[in-house]
Amino acid sequence: MTLGRPRLDVESCESTQLLVDTSLPEGALVVADHQTAGRGRLGRSWEAPAGTALLFSLLLDPPQQRHAPELSLVAGVAVADALERTLGLSVQIKWPNDVMLRRKKIAGCLAEARDGAVVLGIGVNVGQTAEQLPEGAGSIRTLTGRAWDREELLSTLLDDLGRRYGAWRDGGLDAVYDGLGSRDFLRGRQVTVNGTSGVVTMIDREGKLAIAVGHGEVVTIESGDVSYAR
Repeated sequence: MTLGRPRLDVESCESTQLLVDTSLPEGALVVADHQTAGRGRLGRSWEAPAGTALLFSLLLDPPQQRHAPELSLVAGVAVADALERTLGLSVQIKWPNDVMLRRKKIAGCLAEARDGAVVLGIGVNVGQTAEQLPEGAGSIRTLTGRAWDREELLSTLLDDLGRRYGAWRDGGLDAVYDGLGSRDFLRGRQVTVNGTSGVVTMIDREGKLAIAVGHGEVVTIESGDVSYAR
C-alpha cells in the first residue's frame, strides 16, 4: 500500500498529530521540522531541536475488524525494518510502542483514534547530539557516529510502513508477527506493568505482553507503562 500522499510540510507546529485533516484520503502525511509540543504515550512530551528528528503523522483508515491500537506495534515493526535496511544494525521493539537500537530508545510510535480513523504519529531521533537527548534515548547520529538524511529515511520508512500496514489490514497482527516476536526487547527481562511484576515471556499474537508472575502463572497485559531492570 502506498502512503504519503497528499503531503503537508511545515517548519514548526505544536504536533503533527493535530494537523492531520481526517477528511483527506487515507495515507495523507504531515511532516514537521520542529514540534513545540510533541507527544508520546500517556501525554509525555517528545522534544527535539529543529532539524534533528524525523517527525510525521499519517492518516489511516483500518478495517473495522482490526484492533486499531495494534498499529503502534505495526509501526514499530516498519520502523525497525527501515532502520535495519538503512543502518545494517539489529533493531528491537520495546512493547508497546518504542524502537530500540543498542539498548537506547531511538523512535516512538503513537496511534490515536479520531473521527472514525486513526492518526499514526512517528518520531525518529536522527541527528541529535548526546547533549540534546533525554536520559535513556539515542539518535542515529550518536549510535552510528555519522549523519543521515532525514528525507531518505522517511522514504524508506514509508515504503516499509505501507508494506506492513497492508499486510496487517489483510491478516491482522499475525501477518506482521515475523517482524515483531523476534525483536522483543523486553523478553526475559524483569518488569512491572500496571502493578504486575514478573519476567516477560513474549509479545503474543494479539499484541499483548505476556508476563510470568511465578508458580507457572502467565498474565497478559493489553496496555500500560513498563518499568524494567536495565
